Amino acid sequence: MKKNMSNIDRIIRILIAVVAAVLYYNGTLTGTIGIVAVVIAVIFVLTSLINFCPLYSIFGISTRKK
Repeated sequence: MKKNMSNIDRIIRILIAVVAAVLYYNGTLTGTIGIVAVVIAVIFVLTSLINFCPLYSIFGISTRKK
């Protein structure tokens, strides 16, 4: 796995994950939409921790500087 995420990309993903988690636990996002938001938040955090996004590699995208 070659790293393909920049630091800004990682920060944005973590911020989105935190917002989704807070909205879910406050009860703003409920039901299926809430569960989907939490699952996406977990995926965002995991990909941020390993600096690798599988979708980026499929489409040949890299936000890292060369």
